[in-house]
Amino acid sequence: MQENIRVVVADDHPVILFGAENALLKFAGIEVVARAKQSTELIHILQTIPCDVLVTDLAMPGGQYGDGLPLISYLRRNFPKLGIVVLTMLENAALLKRLSDLGVESVVNKSDDLSHIGLAVQHVSRKMEYMSPSVRASLDTLRMNAGGKTSEVILSRRELEVVRLFVSGMTIKEISEQLSRSIKTISTQKNTAMRKLGLERDSELFQYAQSNGLLNLSSYTPGEGG
Repeated sequence: MQENIRVVVADDHPVILFGAENALLKFAGIEVVARAKQSTELIHILQTIPCDVLVTDLAMPGGQYGDGLPLISYLRRNFPKLGIVVLTMLENAALLKRLSDLGVESVVNKSDDLSHIGLAVQHVSRKMEYMSPSVRASLDTLRMNAGGKTSEVILSRRELEVVRLFVSGMTIKEISEQLSRSIKTISTQKNTAMRKLGLERDSELFQYAQSNGLLNLSSYTPGEGG
């Protein structure tokens, strides 16, 4: 008799947590063994409860182990056999590529039907890739725009510097004063960074920064490097 796929669901929004669990209960052979609302709780669960697949929100602030890509990286290092399904509202190409680089083979957009979570869990448990329709469409668009070739998105140090200061809450004018560059230069560097990342709105930039750990400025010193 085949054993159930043991799943932990992690999300800081109770509605999504409830919805994801309910969606998974409709799949025979899938068992939700625990729930977590932030990374501290999640890591404790993974250390104490046997689990095959983790279904986790990407943006889940407040825990000791952070969230976004830094948390995914931590999970990959410390729980290498754990299957991971990422839930997110983001679809930008840079984020999807970074997730893939970290070994995440399954991404489900929260705007898609929640049944895709169960399908993703089934695929991941068999070491297979699964992308929900919205995510797949984004990847297909990326491939078409790149002529079938994808490349690493690299921001210059100055662009990264501007992005980090901007998402920390500073205005373009304040950044220009701090870095001794013109407002036009700062604005251009911010816009260039957003174009490279495939982002159109400031709100998307904040989401990207949170998911990539750019809101953690404790180890960053403005002005270093060129």
